[in-house]
Amino acid sequence: MSTVQQLAPFVGLVVACAVLAVSRASMYRWLHPMVLCAPPRPTPPRALDATEKEHVLEVLRSERFVDQSPAEVVYTLLDEGEYLCSERSMYRFLAANDEVRERRDQLRHPAYARPELLATAPNQVWSWDITELRGPGKSQRFYLYVVMDIFSRKTVGWLLARTQTGALAKRLIRETCKREGIAVDQLIIHSDRGTQMRSKTLAQLYADLDITASFSRPQVSNDNPFSEAQFKTMKYSSEFPDRFESLNEARGFCRGFFDWYNVSSAPTGA
Repeated sequence: MSTVQQLAPFVGLVVACAVLAVSRASMYRWLHPMVLCAPPRPTPPRALDATEKEHVLEVLRSERFVDQSPAEVVYTLLDEGEYLCSERSMYRFLAANDEVRERRDQLRHPAYARPELLATAPNQVWSWDITELRGPGKSQRFYLYVVMDIFSRKTVGWLLARTQTGALAKRLIRETCKREGIAVDQLIIHSDRGTQMRSKTLAQLYADLDITASFSRPQVSNDNPFSEAQFKTMKYSSEFPDRFESLNEARGFCRGFFDWYNVSSAPTGA
C-alpha cells in the first residue's frame, strides 16, 4: 500500500494500482478507514442495575437453586409470587461470569493416561487376556486365558477352562512366573479392565510377587493390542473350527497353535 501511495503523485492512483496489481477499493479503504460514528446503545429504562444483577446471581448460586436451570428457578419463584428477571437475563448474567454449564452435581470422571508399554528384553512386560471359544452347544463356551511376552511375542502361558474366574487367572500367572524364573520387581503385566483382571485374588498375587499391574483405559478397546492381535491371528487361521466338540479337542488345537505361533513369532538372527 505504501508503494502505491509513493507512486500515485507521479502517475495517478488508478495507474499505480494497475501497475502494482492492487485493488483500488482496498487502497481507498486503507487511505480513508471507516469511522464508526454510531452512538452507544442506550440502557433500557427497565434494565437491572448492578445491585439487582448481583442479587439474581446470589439466588442462582444459593444452595436451593445451585443445581437447577434458570428456567426452573424462574418458574419456581413465580409459583411463590416472586419475579426477579427473565430466564434469558439469568443466562446472560451467568455467561458474563463464565457460569453457563451443566448446573447439576454430576460425577466427574478422572482423565486416564494412555498406557505406554516398552520392553527392551524378554520378561519385562507381559500382556494377557481371555477370549471365548465356541463349544458343541449353542450356549456352551470355553474360555482361553493367554499370557504373552510383548518383546518376543512368545506365548509364555495359557490355560483353557469352562469358566472365567480370578482364581484361574492367579494360578496361570503364578505358574508362568515360576516357569520363566521371574525375579522380584522385574515384571509389568498389562491387561484390560475385566472382572478377572481386576479381581482381589489377582491383586494379592501381584503384591506377593512385586508385579506392577497396568490396565487399559476404561471403555477403550485398543489399549491391549498385543493380545487382541494374537487372538485375531488364531481365529482367522484356516484351521480354526466354527465350534469345538469337546474341551480336549479345543486344548489340542490351542497346543498346536501356540507351538506354531511361538516358532513363527520368534525373532531371527545370525
